[in-house]
Amino acid sequence: MNDYILTVHCPTRRGIVAEISTYLAEKGCNIRDLHQFDDTETGHFFSRISFDSETGTTIDALREGFGPIAETFGMTWDFHDPAKKMKVVLMVSRFGHCLNDLLYRWRIGALPVEIVAVISNHLDYQKVVVNHDIPFHHIKVTKENKAEAEARLLGVVEDTDADLVVLARYMQILSDSLCQKMSGRIINIHHSFLPSFKGANPYKQAFERGVKLIGATSHYVTADLDEGPIIEQDTVRVTHAQSADDYVSLGRDVESQVLARAIHAHIHHRVFLNGTKTIVFPASPGSYASERMG
Repeated sequence: MNDYILTVHCPTRRGIVAEISTYLAEKGCNIRDLHQFDDTETGHFFSRISFDSETGTTIDALREGFGPIAETFGMTWDFHDPAKKMKVVLMVSRFGHCLNDLLYRWRIGALPVEIVAVISNHLDYQKVVVNHDIPFHHIKVTKENKAEAEARLLGVVEDTDADLVVLARYMQILSDSLCQKMSGRIINIHHSFLPSFKGANPYKQAFERGVKLIGATSHYVTADLDEGPIIEQDTVRVTHAQSADDYVSLGRDVESQVLARAIHAHIHHRVFLNGTKTIVFPASPGSYASERMG
């Protein structure tokens, strides 16, 4: 019995779910979990369907037969095999909390991806990465070599056939052309103080202003710095009795958790781009345990 996921995005129209359900039933498939959302403001429909094939229908056969239906409804769609792990490139600078957290989750099986490379503009985490038997690429970035460095970065992504790039506190701005080329395939993490607390040491700024909540936001990278479609957010409460160092520690914890949850949502095909926003469906019963481990 094969397990698959179907993702669909198209203009709203009557009969979409009925047509999909009929098709899957005719192919000997059983729907286990279905999420759908009809955005009345944009007139677009989104759905994620988890199902199994009792007859052993292959994913290629499902794709071939689904083509006419997709064309009728103007769908952006695909069938996914959950057993096939996404290839991921991690990027980091000098703050290693997110990198170390992701490597740990990956090592214990809580992050079901294939980490094909780690890229950094510094050498701080080379030994850590190499000790995990993961290729490490040091690509130094300066004002003079920025275009060349980005070309090398893109070369690593293409050579490894990576599905996703994760900026695990990578402190370099990517070019507009790269952001457009890899739209929906680069995930970033930042503290939720933007735009209120920009620049160096945002947690110190937050401490000095006496904020009561600190948090983090994970989003897809776009040409607009730190303003891409949001995937995941979380906060933690702080009090006047805590120090600036406490803010930093708590902030790093929530950043790591939020980034991991955003990656899980993406690799399980639960995230749909919807203009400047995202549609994020909840974890399905079949993947809930593994996703919550993250």
